[in-house]
Amino acid sequence: MDVSWPWPTPTSSPTLPLMKNVCWPYFDPDFDTLPERINGPTCRVCIDNESMEDCTIVKVDSLNKQGLLLEVVQILTDLNLSISKSYISCDAGWFMDVFHVKDENSHKLTDQKVINSIQQAIGTTKGPDNSSKTRRYVNKFLNADNSGEHTAIEMTGTDRPGLFSEISAALADLHCNVVEAHAWSHNARLACIAYISDQSTDSPIEDPHRLANIEEHLSTVLRAATAPPIASWTHTLQQEVKISATITTNVERRLHQLLVSVKDYDWTSESISKRPKRNEDWRKTMVSIESCDQKGYSIVSIECKDRPRLMFDTVCTLTDMQYVIFHASISSKKDNAFQEYFIRHVNGYALNSDYDKHRVVKCLEAAIERRVCEGVRLELCANNRVGLLSDITRVLRENGLNVVRADIATQGEKAINAFYVKDISGKEVDMEMVESVKKEIGPVVLRVKNETSPPSTPQITRSRFSFSDMLKSQLERLSHNFIAIRH
Repeated sequence: MDVSWPWPTPTSSPTLPLMKNVCWPYFDPDFDTLPERINGPTCRVCIDNESMEDCTIVKVDSLNKQGLLLEVVQILTDLNLSISKSYISCDAGWFMDVFHVKDENSHKLTDQKVINSIQQAIGTTKGPDNSSKTRRYVNKFLNADNSGEHTAIEMTGTDRPGLFSEISAALADLHCNVVEAHAWSHNARLACIAYISDQSTDSPIEDPHRLANIEEHLSTVLRAATAPPIASWTHTLQQEVKISATITTNVERRLHQLLVSVKDYDWTSESISKRPKRNEDWRKTMVSIESCDQKGYSIVSIECKDRPRLMFDTVCTLTDMQYVIFHASISSKKDNAFQEYFIRHVNGYALNSDYDKHRVVKCLEAAIERRVCEGVRLELCANNRVGLLSDITRVLRENGLNVVRADIATQGEKAINAFYVKDISGKEVDMEMVESVKKEIGPVVLRVKNETSPPSTPQITRSRFSFSDMLKSQLERLSHNFIAIRH
């Protein structure tokens, strides 16, 4: 029915033409909220501290979008929460996930600030387009949102003993202050992200000529390999230095992407024996892929040693490889982790070719291994000063210690540095050498954690109950119970 606006009645004046009634469309003022009133809020977060004695349950119901699962897992991970169990169902356009989480001390969540931060951050998450808003909530809680105040540098190249020390020295020579840095080394490849500022002004470096000079200098350092190239790689690595105003992607996710870009996972079968030796009794990773013909899924099964941030690493890898996770089950028992993902490619197809299956397996194995560092973890806290990072890494290198992973941060006037170091000769790290390093560095607070010989893990065996068996038999019923959401 048309609703006519009440225009004035026309007069008989010859100077005023006769005006017809004009019809205007009617708009319900509550129309914009109608979908929410019918379907409820687009994202509901429930935090349950009563049902379980040893953990907190986080339940998330929301409209689903590609990448949403990774956003939620990233929020929990950024808050240093460990996920002991999780049940994922993202089919039929709706996202229904349950996470069993614990804090850093393996306790239930009791800090109301953390609980509020989870609810606010996940409540703003409706897909990748809202990731920056989500990060603001988490970074506000962690006091860590300062990346925009500095210049970001990404580096990839062939790793060699002392390379991170050379990068630190080069930045010091270029009068750059390293505010934050993260470096991962895996399978003779290095990925590094550094946030720098001008040494004198402590502001971002914006002069294009100076930025070009920094890029050229660092590229020279990455190319100056002192050891002969590794002949076991299936491709030629191009060293790369990229400078930008900021990095919008989560730093750890970006490190995964950088190492994938230099194919740290791509060892040929002939070169397996040349890989760096690892303690296989400590960690055994098994990744397998099978088909679920009933619904056209590929089932990815992972068994490995449990550790913090494991779910983030695997979900991140599958998401960046353009796979959609429809269902999943995550569990851990003692030191063992078991994960199952029901996936399809974003194009709607399952993993059909042996090449695709092999690549997914190798990429997941690499993602799990990248964060595992056998060696000695050195945590150093000192008064921050210009060139501190360069001095510390130089002393480590001069004492025969190679940095295989680094996390550098500044908090006020304090520098918080964490290094995983190994003896360059391949021997176990001498603790007396570590003490001499401490004396040479100067007044620092040093904490040492020896991870060279972790306790052995018994052979992992699959439980009689398999989530895949249960889900295969229930998928048809499960899918019919979902209601498609139009959006």
